Amino acid sequence: MRKLFRPSGRRERGWAFSPHVLRQYALLADGERGALIGPEGDVSWLCVPRWDSPAVFSELIGGGGVFAITPRDPRHFWGGWYETGTLIWHSRWVTTDSVIECREALCFPGDQDRAVLLRRIEAVEGVARVRLLIEPSGDFGRASAGPPRRSHGLWSGRTGPVHWRLTGGQGAAPRRRPYGKPLVWDLDLRPGRHHDVVLELAAGSLPARPPDPDAAWRATESAWSEAQPALDGAIAPRDAHHAYSVMRGLTAGSGAMVAAATMCLPEQAEGQRNYDYRYAWIRDQCYAGLAAAAAGATELVDAATSFVGARLLQDGPEMRPAYTVTGGDVPDERSLDLPGYPGAADRIGNRAHRQHQLDAFGEALQLLAATARLDRLDADGARALDLAVDAIAHHWNEPEAGIWEIEPRRWTHSRLACVAGLRAAAALPGSPRRAARCSALADAILARTSGEALHLDGYWQRAPGDPRPDAALLLPPVRGALPADDPRTEATLRAVSMQLVEDGFVYRFRHDQNPLGDAEGAFLLCGFTMALAQHHQGHHATAARYFERNRAACGPPGLFAEEYDTAERQLRGNLPQAFVHALLLESAVRLGQDPGLHLGTGPER
Repeated sequence: MRKLFRPSGRRERGWAFSPHVLRQYALLADGERGALIGPEGDVSWLCVPRWDSPAVFSELIGGGGVFAITPRDPRHFWGGWYETGTLIWHSRWVTTDSVIECREALCFPGDQDRAVLLRRIEAVEGVARVRLLIEPSGDFGRASAGPPRRSHGLWSGRTGPVHWRLTGGQGAAPRRRPYGKPLVWDLDLRPGRHHDVVLELAAGSLPARPPDPDAAWRATESAWSEAQPALDGAIAPRDAHHAYSVMRGLTAGSGAMVAAATMCLPEQAEGQRNYDYRYAWIRDQCYAGLAAAAAGATELVDAATSFVGARLLQDGPEMRPAYTVTGGDVPDERSLDLPGYPGAADRIGNRAHRQHQLDAFGEALQLLAATARLDRLDADGARALDLAVDAIAHHWNEPEAGIWEIEPRRWTHSRLACVAGLRAAAALPGSPRRAARCSALADAILARTSGEALHLDGYWQRAPGDPRPDAALLLPPVRGALPADDPRTEATLRAVSMQLVEDGFVYRFRHDQNPLGDAEGAFLLCGFTMALAQHHQGHHATAARYFERNRAACGPPGLFAEEYDTAERQLRGNLPQAFVHALLLESAVRLGQDPGLHLGTGPER
């Protein structure tokens, strides 16, 4: 029998919090890790010390640990917002007699070994009556924890290998509950006052002194302000800045960007498609780098190029689709034996690391070429570019798992992604021999693919022998594989528009003859790709409609998951999904430009 989620609401467990619908979660991130904050002020998810480490707060998937600052008045409603261009979040509660805000952030940029979570409670109107609860629980709630200790007004403790320290919780005291003994403090703040709470967590010893809250806030504000690109001319500039902030917050000091901050969140209501995305996918990294190049955000361009280039230099043609943020191997899938998010099963690790995905080499070529056009490709990057060309030359006609990571076939999208990358590399100055080789190889791949995977109706089909259209096939022409006015490009856009679109949302491909939404949610990546493809064709109004439709598929925090359930209007899959934010950013920039500019090349110099 399928495992059902065990209730963990506040009524049943005293101090715990039930999971919320995904659109209500806000993200705090510092590059090395990320926390999800629920509408009750509960930290439902945080892994320490890095993205793929075991969680110390994991109630999101039925694990343990609690850290909440929440109104004591049960009659309240919630809202919130991000400070523009940052991942500094404001939770806001209106109660029967007060207005309370909690400003929250992870210190940015993050330390690789230590997480510092800042929370500032503010009494905006009336007396702020809040409750603070804290009980970290390592290894997804399974690690043993000794009793917390108090010294000089600070609380500290350890759970498994994770050491923690709380500043600003001087009034807290342990209270027994059925599943533990958290620190609890009922705090009253007079109107206009604020109170700082700082939590440090590290897999090892903590510094002798805790951080000063005011100094930590100033440093975080300054770092976020320095990280933002100008985005002059972008449409929806606030959302574009927010998408960039999410991408920057998901990017570690190693240059790796995790595909998502979370794991085990179902891609379909009551379905079993749920995965661990806390790793760096080469494809996603390239999408982010190309979006950053379009936006003129050189910091993320350099990060993506450094990480992808290092993987090519390390593994060459054996480059894997995904790595840990340190460049290590992604573990195989296994179960944690937790209840999971409602309607899903828990799963850690990802089997995709064992696959061969040809399109990743084509996407890597596109990224490295874009970096070269910005005059930012160093000698290592140039060697990585040549290695990507070699890998494509030797393996382009072999079966592989493709962008959707399914059974090995000669997927059309992968081949065309390589054509786009080869065309971009051929256009770079300085090496006539490389240019000739890349052009000849691109022509050969395109000719063979056209002979095997062009539908009788003139559009690119998914693979030889599979006549269905695929929304992923909209992107290679945008990247330069074929001209906008090529009949195959135009026919593919028509086929996808007619067969894979409902109500302004785009699905990946048709699984069967049932309604599209029965198999899975609309794919938001594909929705923004459609906006780019329409703009590439000069269809400005249609491009804007797709962009506006898909950027509305989020909750108040403005975060996007991989899929959107159009019937229930719910986010599906891990949150936030990095490549969706990357394509939102690129769409916002490109739709504000002349469509005649080559997409993916970066801003004009």
